[in-house]
Amino acid sequence: MFNAVLLLRLAKHGVDIVTVGFFAWVALLPTFKFAWAPLLDKYDVPGFGRFWGKRRGWIMLAQLGIFLSTVAMAFTSSDANLPVTALFAVLLAFWTTTLEVAADAWRIELAPTAEQQGPMVAANLWGYRSAMVAAGSGAIYIAAKSDWTTAYLVIAAAAFLPFPILALTRSDAEHGGGRGAALVTGTIASLVVLAVTGVATAVVGWLLLKALGSVGLDNPDIVKYWVFAVALLPFFALGAAVPWIRNLPSDHRLLTTSVLAPYINVAWRFGLVIIPILLFVSVYRMGDVMALTLSHPLFNALGYSLEAIAFSDGAVALLSSMLGVALGGWLAAKAPMGWALAIGAVMSALSNWIFAWLAHQAPGGPVWFHIGSMAVTAGDFDLYLSMAIDQFGHGFEGAVFVVYLSLLVNPRFPGAQYALLSGLAFLIPRLLAGLSGVFQKAIGYDGFFIMAGAMSIAAVIFLPFIVRAMPRRDDA
Repeated sequence: MFNAVLLLRLAKHGVDIVTVGFFAWVALLPTFKFAWAPLLDKYDVPGFGRFWGKRRGWIMLAQLGIFLSTVAMAFTSSDANLPVTALFAVLLAFWTTTLEVAADAWRIELAPTAEQQGPMVAANLWGYRSAMVAAGSGAIYIAAKSDWTTAYLVIAAAAFLPFPILALTRSDAEHGGGRGAALVTGTIASLVVLAVTGVATAVVGWLLLKALGSVGLDNPDIVKYWVFAVALLPFFALGAAVPWIRNLPSDHRLLTTSVLAPYINVAWRFGLVIIPILLFVSVYRMGDVMALTLSHPLFNALGYSLEAIAFSDGAVALLSSMLGVALGGWLAAKAPMGWALAIGAVMSALSNWIFAWLAHQAPGGPVWFHIGSMAVTAGDFDLYLSMAIDQFGHGFEGAVFVVYLSLLVNPRFPGAQYALLSGLAFLIPRLLAGLSGVFQKAIGYDGFFIMAGAMSIAAVIFLPFIVRAMPRRDDA
């Protein structure tokens, strides 16, 4: 949702739609969270971990990172320097992702079975989507009444609120020490980590921009070929390695003590069927990601006010997504997983196709009814209806998908393996999302959303190959 707000902000500032699409690549960072997820499984955060334990300690560090990154986004809200905007957007994505890794590992440890995961996922996504929807719609509404700087500062303050609440929770049963000392030590250590991360990100970003410019990747036509090559590379590499990995003995060092053990274990457990599994998960969330990328630029292009967009992102999106999450979580716990996944794919497709219809509507028209002091016109109702269908469908699909991914994870490596699977699940969608502006210029908004919905429903092709996939019996 924060990425959607950023893309709307850029569109409002007149940034070209192709460049707006490129900013969707900020969301690629969570795709590679498996690169640092093992650190969250292996190490405690100094100070915080000593008192609150591994999972809560990392969550507290991530919350500080989210707070400071959002403040930085507030003071660069003019978007006068797009590389600086991108820097703080990447840092915000990094710490948000770190928070998700820690929370996902905690959830999987607490609820390892499908019956437990259904309600747990629904509750988790209710909280997550409620916070994201409230923050996103709140930022847009405040920007409409004031400016983007104020909006981001208010959201930063709200994002900080869980930190003192966690600080007041009881200590972890396996840890001791004083609360005050742990809080001071953890805060100092966290500020050091945040500073180092910020400097490292700036340096890497500068080098990356230099490298991209030197090979001509500022040309969208060239970018398309690189994007497809990067998207397919992991699957070619995995296809070549799986036969060798499959024959490793269960006590091999690569499966037990090496840094790569959590990732090699995934291919070792499932063998060659891991390839259709990963292809399935890579396509399944396509519609969700593509809709998030250009939905708000579409609203802006059609001429909807920030107030109308804020209401659609707020009450409309929150209620419909919560209903979708609840039904999706219930279905994933009660129905055969194959049927639940198939229904979710159809929901995702419909969620995109409704925006193809909206692209031919317009704001304004006669007033249909009032919500408090706000008059809802026929055009506004079109927007709210579209957002309701979109959020219900993607909430439903997302809940089913999270349960499915959680059941693929080996309980010995909950954080790292879930990070790997959920990261690869979004690799192709997020790479293609960066080209959304290129697609939109070629086929228009309606063609773009029709294409995105068709991509989502295509995932059902893989269901016959994956629904009966089971891990090998000799997995320790």
